[in-house]
Amino acid sequence: MPYRICKSLEVENGHMLSKHPDNCRFPHGHTRKIEFVIEAEDLDANQMVCDFKIIKDAIGDWLDSFDHALCMNTADPAYSDFKARYGERVIGFENQDPTTELMARTIFDHAEIALETYSQRTDTRYILRSGVRLVSVRVWETSSSWAEYGNSH
Repeated sequence: MPYRICKSLEVENGHMLSKHPDNCRFPHGHTRKIEFVIEAEDLDANQMVCDFKIIKDAIGDWLDSFDHALCMNTADPAYSDFKARYGERVIGFENQDPTTELMARTIFDHAEIALETYSQRTDTRYILRSGVRLVSVRVWETSSSWAEYGNSH
């Protein structure tokens, strides 16, 4: 059985679900806890899967772009107005509602690439070994509701 670690980061994030039949179709926000589960078959020389700092270093700046941003379906009639008014603080999801499920997939896909890129770096104090892999990303929408996306291997 592999060793697993989890690093949580938080962002204040808004979204609006244009296809939703109730209040979620209006702009609203959540304090989102995002959990990154990482695994390896063995431990490194420091008896770790990897240092927790690696996750923040590899993903943190990109994830900060979601903080105090509004995620919207690009097909929403209000999208272009919001984008023109708030620029980079509006994150478009191409013809899809930015559900927590899709956010989990988007974050997972980016984090997987970011960690692979980080593992190639030689200019850091924290080494990410080959064989260390991202298992899943869990995005909490509320204290009792989350969505998760990950590899099924």
